[in-house]
Amino acid sequence: MKIGGLIKTSLVDYPGLVSAVIFTQGCNMRCPYCHNPELVHEGMLLEPYDENAVLEFLAKRKNALDGVVITGGEPTVQPDLVSFMSLIKAMGYKIKLDTNGSMPAVLEKIFELKLADCVAMDIKAPFGKYNEAAGVKVNLDDISKSMAAIVSSGVPYEFRTTYDKSILSKEDIEVITKTLPAETRFVLQECQPVAAKPVLKIRKEKI
Repeated sequence: MKIGGLIKTSLVDYPGLVSAVIFTQGCNMRCPYCHNPELVHEGMLLEPYDENAVLEFLAKRKNALDGVVITGGEPTVQPDLVSFMSLIKAMGYKIKLDTNGSMPAVLEKIFELKLADCVAMDIKAPFGKYNEAAGVKVNLDDISKSMAAIVSSGVPYEFRTTYDKSILSKEDIEVITKTLPAETRFVLQECQPVAAKPVLKIRKEKI
């Protein structure tokens, strides 16, 4: 696993649980409003954490933490994500996964193995604007498959959209919400293109 950042203790990232947050490096999208470019762009990537050191940290903190959030970047582009989640799950942690929904086969495997206890998926835009919002050409069938897999997974989930007013309109948000199943949790996130870069601060910490 390419791990670019770690929050040792969080009270807000996994609803209702005290968690650690693991930031993976690498993403297959290039959203213009990305808040964590240090995890995405090749020229900005820092030396990854040692995976074994992260796992050892989690093993030592089992009595203090309830869950682990795996976010990014985009975790599902990591070829060893499933095995990494299996190791964390074996420690007794609940796992929340954040994803952009571009890799439905990976999500389906994760659900099959019951590795995720909570999932949050970013919906970038209505399908007609998806490529613009994602900064790359997106396979929309994959997005649809991921949404369907999440809804039918049986685990708590939410869909969320970053409201970049330079790309999206209020009408676009309405279109997105109409595509979601009834009673789905939907979170509209404020776009903060000049937000502080927490990953750089996190990366300075030693495990």
